[in-house]
Amino acid sequence: MAERSWSFSKAFRSIFSGPELITEETWDDLESALITADFGPDITDSILDQLRADVERHRVTEVKQMRGMLRDAIEERLAAHDPTLRLSERPAVILVVGVNGVGKTTTIGKFANYLTAFDKKILVGAADTFRAAAVEQLGTWAERAGVDIVKPQQQGQDPASVAFQTVERAKNEGYDIAIIDTAGRLQTKGGLMDELAKVRRVIEKQAPVAEVLLVLDATTGQNGLAQAEAFIEHAGVTGLVLTKLDGSAKGGFVLSVQQKTGLPIKLVGQGEGIGDLTGFTPHVFAQQLVG
Repeated sequence: MAERSWSFSKAFRSIFSGPELITEETWDDLESALITADFGPDITDSILDQLRADVERHRVTEVKQMRGMLRDAIEERLAAHDPTLRLSERPAVILVVGVNGVGKTTTIGKFANYLTAFDKKILVGAADTFRAAAVEQLGTWAERAGVDIVKPQQQGQDPASVAFQTVERAKNEGYDIAIIDTAGRLQTKGGLMDELAKVRRVIEKQAPVAEVLLVLDATTGQNGLAQAEAFIEHAGVTGLVLTKLDGSAKGGFVLSVQQKTGLPIKLVGQGEGIGDLTGFTPHVFAQQLVG
């Protein structure tokens, strides 16, 4: 993850550069900073309880000594889930799901670009066939990333057939990874989750699905999570991708979304450029958050 000054770390920096001795005001300020950063009341209370116990046990009196303890407490919680992408199958088939508007199609282009840095041969499948713009957009990003793409042969083609053709080509032509875009909503009466289940069944006739990645817009926080709950419940999601995790986002959401869903964050996007999606590293994130 790129080094940058995150806006939500400013509150923590001001606490640790303030008065030297720990007072009740220090704890009040820390609680406010955690709540403001969207950690949520439960996680905030848990972190504060742990910090108070650590401060007492180690007889810490200076505010600056708390910074490392806070960083460790956050990292420990972030690291409770394994962020490793499971890509050992050949081809490793990845389904990307999420509501429209979260940056799903863009994320696939960035993800493909990220994987090419590891000398992987990538194929993307444009199975969001209900939106012509999504197919066109994915084609543009695939070209920018220098990867191949399977597009619908006609507008409105059955998404499952595009997914099937993508995996078939990946197997026949020796691709390492196939990343398949899916619909965020349908223009038909059929249920979206039924459509995704069909896509998955068709794929699994040829190859196992290695990952189902749910894309969330970090700036929408808890609202975005509520919108995506159906995917978590029905789509067999194995990991999360957080987009728009830039200075305007609230960093505590990263921890609360992982804790609420029980799913690991596997990738994070911090900007609009093609190189702005990276693997998630709990240590680096905690360091950037707390300073």
